[in-house]
Amino acid sequence: MLIERVNEFARLRRDLHECAHQRKGHVALVTGPVGSGKTQVLETFHRGAVATGARVLTAAGSRAEQGLPFGVLGQLLHGARLAGSDTTRAEKLMREAADVVPAAEAGWEAADELPAEGALWAPLSREVFATLLELVDPGPLVLVVDDLHHADATSLHSLLYVTRRLQHVPVMVLLSEALTSRPANPLFHAELRSRPRLTQVALPPLTADLVARALPARAGGPQGAAGGEALEEARRLVGTTGGSPLLVQALLAEEGREGEGGGSAPEPRAGDAFGQAVLHSLYRHEPEARKVAQALAVLDRSASPELVGQLLGMPPGSVASALRVLHSSGLVDTDRLRHPRILQSVLADTPAEVRQRLHERAARALHEHGAASSVVAGHLVASGWTGEEWVAPVLRDAAEQSLAAGRPDLSVAYLRLGRGAGADEGRRGALATMLVGARWQVNPLAADRDLDMLVQSAGADEDPAPAPVSAVPYLLWQGRAEEAADAVAPGREGRTAAPGRAAPKAGGAAGAVDGRLQAMRLLVSLSHPDFLVPVRESRDRWSRAATAPHSVSPLLQAVSVLGSALLPTEGVDSAAAAEQFLQRHHLDRGNRGLLVAPLLALLYGGRAGRVVVWSDTLLGRPEARHTPVWRGVVQSIRAEAALRLGDLAEAEQGARAALEGLPVPAWGVVVGGPLGTLISCATETGRHAEAERWLAEPVPERMFRTPIGAHYLVARGSHHLAMGRRQAASSDFQRCGAMMRGWNLEASGLVPWRLELARVQMELGERTLAAQLLRDQLHVSQGLDERTRGRALRLLASTAAPDHRRKLLSKAVELFQSCGDRQGLARALADIDQVMRQSGETGHARRFLFRADEAAQGADTASWVRQAQEWQVGQGGQGEAQAGEGGDRDDVLSEAELRVAVLAARGRTNRQISDALFITVSTVEQHLTRTYRKLNVRQRTDLPSWLLAVDGDQPRKVQEKVS
Repeated sequence: MLIERVNEFARLRRDLHECAHQRKGHVALVTGPVGSGKTQVLETFHRGAVATGARVLTAAGSRAEQGLPFGVLGQLLHGARLAGSDTTRAEKLMREAADVVPAAEAGWEAADELPAEGALWAPLSREVFATLLELVDPGPLVLVVDDLHHADATSLHSLLYVTRRLQHVPVMVLLSEALTSRPANPLFHAELRSRPRLTQVALPPLTADLVARALPARAGGPQGAAGGEALEEARRLVGTTGGSPLLVQALLAEEGREGEGGGSAPEPRAGDAFGQAVLHSLYRHEPEARKVAQALAVLDRSASPELVGQLLGMPPGSVASALRVLHSSGLVDTDRLRHPRILQSVLADTPAEVRQRLHERAARALHEHGAASSVVAGHLVASGWTGEEWVAPVLRDAAEQSLAAGRPDLSVAYLRLGRGAGADEGRRGALATMLVGARWQVNPLAADRDLDMLVQSAGADEDPAPAPVSAVPYLLWQGRAEEAADAVAPGREGRTAAPGRAAPKAGGAAGAVDGRLQAMRLLVSLSHPDFLVPVRESRDRWSRAATAPHSVSPLLQAVSVLGSALLPTEGVDSAAAAEQFLQRHHLDRGNRGLLVAPLLALLYGGRAGRVVVWSDTLLGRPEARHTPVWRGVVQSIRAEAALRLGDLAEAEQGARAALEGLPVPAWGVVVGGPLGTLISCATETGRHAEAERWLAEPVPERMFRTPIGAHYLVARGSHHLAMGRRQAASSDFQRCGAMMRGWNLEASGLVPWRLELARVQMELGERTLAAQLLRDQLHVSQGLDERTRGRALRLLASTAAPDHRRKLLSKAVELFQSCGDRQGLARALADIDQVMRQSGETGHARRFLFRADEAAQGADTASWVRQAQEWQVGQGGQGEAQAGEGGDRDDVLSEAELRVAVLAARGRTNRQISDALFITVSTVEQHLTRTYRKLNVRQRTDLPSWLLAVDGDQPRKVQEKVS
């Protein structure tokens, strides 16, 4: 037994002892809820009684045998016969009496009406008692009857006959009975409780202290003392099970099996054993209690007896009684099922047709009680019932709430049912529009057919219809730009054509429509720049919306922020506007799609670090788990930001997660985003076979009409260049450049195609042409971010004269440090190392090599550092290193000297250095004097540029590597 009932056993052992020594009978009644351990108590007492020399006869009541006359008494006589008593006459009389007792009257419902007189009753009762007395000597006799509430009426009368005659015979009658919603055999109990020698033992639920004292014994420790961890676990167990021994033992058995497998189970977790225990408890209750449990499982919320009674057609009083019984057995906590796994077990056992009928009744009842639309809608979907007029409005309201809460999966279920709920044509159209949006957020492929119907719903209307306008983002996702442009064309005249056809003239139409329509037009023009060109070029009409605080719709403002990043405009700080928009709206319900545009604006504006921060914030929201499309897009943007920060491992992980959450075909033309990032990561880390596998993924041709297509071309071209396919790389980069020039999108943060093309020209030996391309990139009038400038300067340094090369690389280092690109920083530092070695400054070059190694940590860029080290060995650097280790170290700066030198190289005055390091000006001067001597320079302005690359906050780490 898991937990011994010490006090209860003590009382029963005392009664047996008195029965044996005083030669007087006794009656004990053990009561408790289902699963409280009554049977275990009886079995344990049975074994102890036999050990003391008593004879024990056992029987058990059963619901299936309640109509069987003398069923329990027959079990006792069978035991007596096995014990050696002659039961022939008693059994004969019992059979004769059974023949005259109507079967209906043998059930427990008729126990109180069954007549105790008759020609056969008296002889039978006397014979049974005499038969039992034969088993008394030498020790006492114990009659054990389990589940008395299921005993037949005839056996109950015989037991009462025995209990009336125990005054001078050593017979103990031990009974057990479960709590029921209706009192079983009240007259039987009234007489039984009038017996002078009656002991009543109630088995209460287990407490946390009792369970905790048993836990150490389970773990092999001493029993009886519960530590803090054991007590905390016991509290969790009691909270899950209500203290029911049956359910507690099931949970502990599961955890014991997990422990044998090497696992740990800090939290109670219900599984097969627990579910079986729940059903075992449930089926030992009365049918009414089981029905109440099923109703509670379907409702899955707190429910009053009136509400449950309405579902089951039961009086509230009967429901309340059933709730009390279920609560006593640990299944219910006040007015709902205690634990979600209990609910799951009950639901799984409920037949499908019963669940469906209960859900329908629940929807009706909850609607009448004024429950929330989402609660009612859940039951409507589960039942599939739409038989009344109020159903369609409830489903639509629930769908809107679910979309706002980030649960498009629930909205899809509500809208599918609502579309066929007998609503009028206009209401069905509105539901169809919402259904497209909800389905698209879960899986764009599932929305294709509904999207086609939505576009066709425009009909012959001259003004843009709400339904087609709502479809614009989904059409653009699929690359169906012609239809998207047509859906938002003013008056549906002047439809925009693909390249080669005349572009539409927007004129002043955009100012006459609402913010949503204006935003959709701008979105078409930015995402597919061949369309609605005048909308994009009319910057004065939409650029002010990017920074307007409250005068425009959030949708228009979000798209305008993105437009300001792609088309930089004087007086508009797109990065600041994006930050403000995200701060203002990132907690808004239902505005998740709006947040993608400012994220992209930060990315294209060179604020990759902020993109990572905001993406982590957004992905941490609970609704991100239920919106695969939005989650995938944010993961893809974050991955590209990590790539631009030089964190290739994080970038690859994010892009892979994006494609795992949403299959490649579902990405439409946007698939170039995560694929391009993965191709770049594989190429940068030398895993060219993996890059080829990503390139083999099919992409839609329509993708190359979008800026995302340009992003993909750059990634593919870089892979071609790494594989030595220079012409293929040049073709991709030139195609990208033609696209960007044709669209007049020169934001370098989007696609710095000139920089990439310059790399090809350098590979081909055309250094002059490469330098010109890099200068053109650096002279882009607007939107030149720090990362692109740093990359361009680093490449330009390779075309410059040696005396100018170090200055360009030092500036590149500053830019890479500022924007956070560890990959670019490691490359630039490795380049400085090579330049210094070529100029004979091998002692100081080692500092840059170590600094490059630091920058490469976690960025998968250590290959460049290894190349520099190999170059060092090839040039005799190994001998220099050895000489440095055993030779004069006067050229090595101390930690204090390094701190001062770094600040001096950055232009700080002696006074400023003194204030920053909390030292005197005299100390600063002494450090600088020694630094000039060690570095062989005369003055501050001659300090080497490599000091600019040292992180002033970590001189000790750098110095340790240098030393």
